Amino acid sequence: MLYAMDRKILGLAIPNIISNLSVPLLGMIDTALMGHLGNEDQIGAIALGGVIFSFIYWGFGFLRMGTTGLTAQALGSKDKSETISILVRGLIVALTMATLVFALQIPIGYLSFNIIDGSPEVEQFARQYFFIRIYAAPATLCLYAFHGWFLGMQNSKIPMVLTVFGSLANIGFNLLFIFGWGMLSDGVAWGTVLAQYSTLLLALWFFRRKFSEYIQYISAKAIKNIEQLTRFFRVNSDIFIRTLCLVFTLSFFTEKSAEFGDLALAGNSILLILFNLIAYGVDGFAFAAESLVGKAYGENDQKGLSKIIKRIFVWSLGLAAIFCLTFLFAGKNVLSLFTDKAYIIEAALPFLPWIIIAPLINAFPFIWDGVFIGLTRTKPMRNTMLLSTFLLFLPVFYISYPQIGNHALWLAMTIFMLGRGIGLTFYYRLRKTK
Repeated sequence: MLYAMDRKILGLAIPNIISNLSVPLLGMIDTALMGHLGNEDQIGAIALGGVIFSFIYWGFGFLRMGTTGLTAQALGSKDKSETISILVRGLIVALTMATLVFALQIPIGYLSFNIIDGSPEVEQFARQYFFIRIYAAPATLCLYAFHGWFLGMQNSKIPMVLTVFGSLANIGFNLLFIFGWGMLSDGVAWGTVLAQYSTLLLALWFFRRKFSEYIQYISAKAIKNIEQLTRFFRVNSDIFIRTLCLVFTLSFFTEKSAEFGDLALAGNSILLILFNLIAYGVDGFAFAAESLVGKAYGENDQKGLSKIIKRIFVWSLGLAAIFCLTFLFAGKNVLSLFTDKAYIIEAALPFLPWIIIAPLINAFPFIWDGVFIGLTRTKPMRNTMLLSTFLLFLPVFYISYPQIGNHALWLAMTIFMLGRGIGLTFYYRLRKTK
């Protein structure tokens, strides 16, 4: 029998899990299409192009994460003017940043492809992918703000519908461009662009239908409130630094994979999709933590806050265990979903054990991130990420690389996630003792 708290958690988490899993599902389908129709060059091109957009888009992930925590707290304190002001601030920042990114696309592309070391064939396709997909920037960043705001409003169904719709639209456009018009990685890029703008239109429709009452509370004075603006940028600057470290780590991982050759890059890229699949799945509970923790904090309900955190950890670790068992007993079958080329599967198989143990390790930092975002206590997230990146991930890789080669990347990633989990646990216990 489920307790009321469990029903609240699952009511938010399940739509978030479905929503989150559709994101890597899209990447999985893109990779599978290239794995079956193209070759390792096409797989590598999408991987390298994806790294660049990870820097661009994940760096602005604060537009979702910061918006969720701040909105949930404003909702909990019943401040409708501040609630809608948070969304407007997020959209203004999103459009400003998207304009900047679009204006600087040539230098960004030049710098990125000089840093990332891929073969000439892979780089050629990756450049084509990059300069097409950049057109999606305004829609993508505005969607971050909308997703965060809807979650902060305790509504995870709308983000689920938006994400699933966007993924299905992307798949549909990809199939049209690839099978209808004979395109490859360029078709994947155009599919993403059209899907993002279609999804943004749907987000605007949902806002108008479900939350139109908040329009009357929009106030230029409230939006420009110095105290709230300072808080908005303080919270989001910490998340920005935290996210840049995460993107740097994943990008470093892909860049070093490319140095091992196109085959190693293809194998690691497929395994990294499984790694991200874990993140997106468990993050469903992290998103629930952002919403519920933020609302409880806004209501000053300390007892409810502690109960929420305990129950979310129970559910997330249960999901993590399912991932572990799936990869343990069906890992090779899962890999075969992405490519029918045996040599790529054989290149990935020796590193599968790292994916098997990842879910239980990764669950802790993912859930703690959600808790701290809900509390809008973002400095611990920033500090833990900086320490884990520069005192754990990089040293572990460079020390172990001469002895174990590509395994050093997976060892460093595992220690990186473990360090984050331990660090955030320490910060939370420190907070409780104050």
